[in-house]
Amino acid sequence: MEPFYFKSYDRVIGVARDLPELEKELARLSREDPACVEYHLKEGHIVAWLNYIGERGLAEILRGVSSPREALSRISEFRAIPRRERNRRQKTRKASI
Repeated sequence: MEPFYFKSYDRVIGVARDLPELEKELARLSREDPACVEYHLKEGHIVAWLNYIGERGLAEILRGVSSPREALSRISEFRAIPRRERNRRQKTRKASI
C-alpha cells in the first residue's frame, strides 16, 4: 500500500504508513507546519488516503474537518474504540443505507 506523504510545496515533510503513524505525524506537523496539515485536511487528501487503506469509518469521521486539533481529537477517539466495535458500527451503517 502507498503511504500518505505530507508535502509542503515541493518537499515531503512527513510520511504515514498506517493509522498510528498518521496520528503521530499529524501531532508533529500540527506544531511544526500547521498550514500543511490544514491544506491536506481541507483538500480531502487524508480522507481519500484513509478510504484507500480501508479505514472508511475514520474517513467519514474526518470528512469536512479542517482543523488539525479537531482531526487529532477525532482520531484519538476513534482509536480508543476497540476494532471489533468499529467493525460492528461500520456494518450497521452499511445495512441502514
